[in-house]
Amino acid sequence: MGIRKKANKNPPVLSHEFVIQNHADIVSCVAMVFLLGLMFEVTSKFAVLFITVQYNVTISTNEGPEETAVNHFHHGIKDLATIFFYMLVAIIMHAIIQEYVLDKINRKKHFSKTKHSKFNESGQLGAFYFFSFGWGASILLSENFLSNPVTLWEGYPHTLMPFQMKFYLICQLSYWLHALPELYFQKTKKEDIPRQLVYVFLYLVHIAGAYILNLNRLCLVLLVLHYFVELLFHVSRLIYFSNENRQMGFTLWAVLFVLARLLTLSLSVLTVGFGLANADNQGFDLAAGNFNVLFVRITVLAAVCLTQAFMMWKFINFQLRRWREHAQAQTMKKKQAPSKSKSKKDKANGVNGVTSHGADSPRARKEKSSEDTAGSIKTREKWIMLKGFPALPSCSNGLRDSLD
Repeated sequence: MGIRKKANKNPPVLSHEFVIQNHADIVSCVAMVFLLGLMFEVTSKFAVLFITVQYNVTISTNEGPEETAVNHFHHGIKDLATIFFYMLVAIIMHAIIQEYVLDKINRKKHFSKTKHSKFNESGQLGAFYFFSFGWGASILLSENFLSNPVTLWEGYPHTLMPFQMKFYLICQLSYWLHALPELYFQKTKKEDIPRQLVYVFLYLVHIAGAYILNLNRLCLVLLVLHYFVELLFHVSRLIYFSNENRQMGFTLWAVLFVLARLLTLSLSVLTVGFGLANADNQGFDLAAGNFNVLFVRITVLAAVCLTQAFMMWKFINFQLRRWREHAQAQTMKKKQAPSKSKSKKDKANGVNGVTSHGADSPRARKEKSSEDTAGSIKTREKWIMLKGFPALPSCSNGLRDSLD
C-alpha cells in the first residue's frame, strides 16, 4: 500500500484527490442510506436485503420434552446485496484502522517509504487475520468439526449453514472485494498492483467456489489454518520493523508455512478425493446443490494443488533471496574487516616508514619550506657577489624575516 499524503489545499470537489482523501466519509454516507432505509416501511424491505443475512430456513428439532426451532441458511443470488453492504463496512473499518492506529505509529517511527508501505500492509492484514482466525476457530469448536473430521464430507451437500458460518463467509468475500477499490484509495504503486491482484483473486475464487459448491465446512477449516500462518508472518514483520534484531518469528513462520501447505493438501484430498468419491449421493443436481461428480472433484483438487504449488514456489524464491542477501552481507563484512585493520596500522606506523610526527606534519612542512627559501636567498647573494654587485644584507635579511 502506498503512502497517502494530505494536501495543504482543499482539492476540487469530486476530483481524484478529493475522493481519495474523503473516501471513508463518502462510503459512510452511502452505508447510512441503507441504515436509514430500515426506518421507513416503504424502503425497509429493500434495505433488509443489504443488511441482514438472507435465505432463512427454520428447522424444528425434538430435544427433550419440548421442540426447539433452529435457524439455518442457504446461499442465493440475494447474497450479492449483503456482500456489497459489508464491503462498504470493510472500507470504513480499513480507513479507521489506517487513520487512528497505523498513521499515528508511522509518525512516531519515521519509517522509510518502503517500510511505510509494508507496515501499513502488515497492520491491515494482521488485524483482519487476527479477527478472522478467532471468529473461525470459535465456529469450528461450536460445530465440533475438529473433533469429528468425518463431518467435512458426511451428509454432502451441505446446503444449510448456521448463521455464524454463513455470515463468516459473507464477511470474507466482502473483505477481499473491498481490497480492489482500496488499491485506488491508498494510491498503491503500479509495481505492487499485480502482486496484490493475484492474491486477492485467489482468495475470491477459492472462497466463492467453496461457497457455491457447498464445500463450506472444508473451506472454513482451511481458512482458519491458513489465516493462523499468515497472522504469524505479519506479526513477525511488525515486530521486525520495531526491532530488526528480532527475526525468530520468521523462522517459526517458515516451518508452519510448509506444514500448513501439507495439511491443506491432505485435508483436500481426504475430503474431496476419498470422502466425496465414496459417498452414496453421486451425481449433479443444481436444484439440490449437489455437485458430486468426477469433473467437479478433479477441478477442485487441481485448483487446490496448483494454488499450494504456487505458494510453495513463491516461498522458496523468498527464502533463496533472503539467504543470498545474507551471504552478500557477510561477504561485504569480511572484505571491510582487513581494509579497516590495514588503515589503522598505517595511521599508527606512518606511510612508507615515516611516522605521523615526521615530515608530513604541518610544522615540518613549514620548517622545510623556510629552509628552502633561505637556501635560495644565499645562492642568489653569492651569484650577485660573483658578478661584482654589492651584497644587500638588509634587504635579504628583511626578506628572510618576512618569509620566516
